[in-house]
Amino acid sequence: MAVKYDKLFHLLIDRKITNVQLAQKAGVSANIITRLKRDQYISMESIEHLCVASNCRVNDILEFISNENEEVNKQ
Repeated sequence: MAVKYDKLFHLLIDRKITNVQLAQKAGVSANIITRLKRDQYISMESIEHLCVASNCRVNDILEFISNENEEVNKQ
């Protein structure tokens, strides 16, 4: 399974919040924002900070996508 953070970036666009503003409000580093852009895993603590700063729930900022390639490679 892969994690996608596209929902977060759509939320930021809708609310006219920059990545820098989000990082400052959530108290996370620019590295966390970079990891989000690359759809890399981040800690639950960082996800919690982002949710609190954005006033939203986890399912509002991320989603899990099944990786079909994993299933093909297992065969």
